Amino acid sequence: MSDEAAPKKPGGKGRMILIILVAVMMGGAGVAGGLYAAGAFSHAEEGPKEDPAKPRLVLKGEDPVAIAGKFGGGEEGHGEGGGEAGAAGHGFKLPKGGVDLPRPKDISAYQATYFQMPAPYTSNLADTDSLVQIALAVSTYYDDRVIQAVKTHEMAIRSAVLMLLSQEQELELSTPQGKQALQKKLTVLINRILREKTGYSGIDNVYFTNFVIQ
Repeated sequence: MSDEAAPKKPGGKGRMILIILVAVMMGGAGVAGGLYAAGAFSHAEEGPKEDPAKPRLVLKGEDPVAIAGKFGGGEEGHGEGGGEAGAAGHGFKLPKGGVDLPRPKDISAYQATYFQMPAPYTSNLADTDSLVQIALAVSTYYDDRVIQAVKTHEMAIRSAVLMLLSQEQELELSTPQGKQALQKKLTVLINRILREKTGYSGIDNVYFTNFVIQ
């Protein structure tokens, strides 16, 4: 018989390393699974929450009052400063001056709501004895909370509109271009007041339902 040693079984040391690696990988997977179950990754998956006080766009066929009612707004649930109070109550911090609600890109998919301001506005014009009297209506593509905010803060809106009118020139307001410019100024003005009072804007446009200079 040969004195040559029997061949060693291969993989003894390599098998041990492989077993250790598998154990480490399984242990890591178990830790990751435990963290996931504990909710460690839940915040990354949830995404940002939306302020419930923010008015919603109204699709055609929807009821703007019903949508507002779901979030504590509408004709019976809207209080003064509702946007700011709602945001603060749900842990949301609005930037100073409030938030502008954007106009929808495809307005054909959304429903416009119109509101006639309750009384006309009469004011002297700048550098003249002439008077201007206008009646206004506003529109929004957002739910009833925007219209209710206009109603709630109508006194502040009226004061600001009269101050703006007193700075206008008769010659400018006598032209279509001047009336269009005033229309844009009034839209910006009313939205600014709504942002200050409620935290959100939402008025899409202002319309003249009467316009007289005398």
